[in-house]
Amino acid sequence: MVSGPQGRRVTVRAIAAQSGVSIATVSRVLNDQTNVAPETRELVRRAAEQLGAQAAGSRPGVRRTSSDAVYLRCPYVLTDYFGLIVSSIAETLELHGRTLMLNAGEAAQQETVLPTLPARPGVGGAIVILPPEPSDELVALRARGFPFVVVDPRTPPPRDIAAVSAAHFAGARSLSHHLVQLGHRRIGVVAGPHNWLAGEARLAGHAAALAGVGVLPDPELCRAGEPTTPFGYRTAGELLDLEDRPTALVCFNDKTAVGALAAAAERGLSVPADLSITGFDDIDLAQATNPQLTTVRQPLEEMGRMAVSLLIRLLDGHRVDALHVELATELVVRGSSGPAPARQANAAPRTSRTSAAPLLDTRY
Repeated sequence: MVSGPQGRRVTVRAIAAQSGVSIATVSRVLNDQTNVAPETRELVRRAAEQLGAQAAGSRPGVRRTSSDAVYLRCPYVLTDYFGLIVSSIAETLELHGRTLMLNAGEAAQQETVLPTLPARPGVGGAIVILPPEPSDELVALRARGFPFVVVDPRTPPPRDIAAVSAAHFAGARSLSHHLVQLGHRRIGVVAGPHNWLAGEARLAGHAAALAGVGVLPDPELCRAGEPTTPFGYRTAGELLDLEDRPTALVCFNDKTAVGALAAAAERGLSVPADLSITGFDDIDLAQATNPQLTTVRQPLEEMGRMAVSLLIRLLDGHRVDALHVELATELVVRGSSGPAPARQANAAPRTSRTSAAPLLDTRY
């Protein structure tokens, strides 16, 4: 902790949330360590000063109004993916003393929400997660001067709209590069929806990794759709039943990868000896499979914290230069990926099938 005015205490976690950096970085700044960039050091220092003034009840230059609530729109089932982001946003808003108004669930996709936000009593700003609304609705909301932040935008956000996402292209490229290094060249893709920014970016990252070894993506090996476990099972089955089946599958997320594992088991294929399978996200499910999934870790909780940090700065009237923030991903190698089999996939698929475990209707 550090002291604010009148001896009030400000936590390192609160400073990290305010400045949008990690707790470890804040600790390095407070301990005067040298391995911190000057601009980051200044950002942390200002955040500590602002929180200290808030603790004393006297934030100079900030006009507090009754519109303190933040409207959080996540029109999806709060599974472990969306649930982690929402929980992180709720916890960080609590640190800032802001009330949360939650709009969630798939039924919420049919509601007209964005145009009504500026007129809602007590709502000062909003965070929208993977908004299904078209970009022109976001632009119209921004034109009305209403502060909001988009998390994981579905389409490329306009340049003047604050947005937080993960490095989808880089993450997918690192994953496919990992498979290429293992000798895989015929790689099937269980892709996400084509109208999702993340889906397009991950396909581009996959293509970039193949291009590095002089291989062009084969349209026959790519299937796109809703990122659920049943879709992964069905689509992986189609790819594995090709006469020249792939030696590896890259899946849009961990849940489609679980479906692919079931399809491989049903066809008597051993993972990774006969087939490598990879996911994306690194949710808890990735470590519950056998073998455990090689995947890409998204900083889901940090995405939530960063979204709150950006929104608070907008609400407080601060200038925000980095409107589009892309957080780094991390390749996590586990047991589901291995060297390409010596017998490449030009052999006919196995016809003997074993009973696969029942699939849960797991949604993204």
